[in-house]
Amino acid sequence: MLIRVRRRSDIPRSEVTPEAVYRRRREFMKGGLALGAGFGLGALGLAGPAAADLRDELEPLEAEPGEFSTDETLTPFEDATTYNNFYELGTGKEDPHRLADRLQTDPWSIRVEGLCDNPGEYALEDFIDPWSLEERIYRLRCVEGWSMVIPWIGFELNRIIDRAEPTGSARYVAFESIHDPDNLPGQRRSVLEWPYVEGLRMDEARHPLTIVSVGMYDHVLPNQNGAPIRLVVPWKYGFKSIKSIVRIRFVEDEPPTSWNRMQPNEYGFYSNVNPDVDHPRWSQATERRIGEFRRRRTEMFNGYGEEVASMYEGMDLTEKY
Repeated sequence: MLIRVRRRSDIPRSEVTPEAVYRRRREFMKGGLALGAGFGLGALGLAGPAAADLRDELEPLEAEPGEFSTDETLTPFEDATTYNNFYELGTGKEDPHRLADRLQTDPWSIRVEGLCDNPGEYALEDFIDPWSLEERIYRLRCVEGWSMVIPWIGFELNRIIDRAEPTGSARYVAFESIHDPDNLPGQRRSVLEWPYVEGLRMDEARHPLTIVSVGMYDHVLPNQNGAPIRLVVPWKYGFKSIKSIVRIRFVEDEPPTSWNRMQPNEYGFYSNVNPDVDHPRWSQATERRIGEFRRRRTEMFNGYGEEVASMYEGMDLTEKY
């Protein structure tokens, strides 16, 4: 895997961005990401097949590759937006795309609370600066054995953490997704305990590879992919990357997570991509990338071992799966 690393000393994009691109980014922010006007494609009536058509109508954001971006071939946009896991909208892979308009994302805010000095209700615009949006390309795999390469648009989770100023006793970050059973058909079933919750250790949350996504490819995040704001943790299995976040809490003890709570013998808290730890019902030594028929060898930490392995030195990654 080839990884491009942008040097901290590189000229800031704010000094070289053409005026036309700047104006387009301002439109992107005003139209799609600010509280009160924040929406996914479903809120525009563009969920389903029209979501793919929208790409042809949007002027590219021309965002530069961020740190750790890979040169691997991207998953086709249509595949990335029509084959998804989002149980709030249904358990079938096509359900999120088919029912994307059920997710109501306007208005939207995130409650930040717990062991921090700056708790409060935050709007998306409190965290998003149009100059800092970057296209970040990660290989995102999930436990079923299929994977994708998606150009996420977003920012480091560190921006939210720094804004909240967690106290020294905050060792974990807990996340909570939207709970709206009146509109989300999947939440009217007991397949999981709702709302969906996830968590990261503080050093994992602060790693620059942990990003908050507000878009993908060249436009705002589609509903079926977790609009309007989701987590992306590319060295872990996909279910760790919680979608449609409404609450972030800083805590001292390891927080519960949805899949670990549901099936603790199958889904651990860490959920690092590890070809040597089999799921009880299938091997995780190989995976199938969307669009490919031949299975490929699963890489430890999803190929990001050089960047993240040091966080787990001395840990038994079979026991701490």
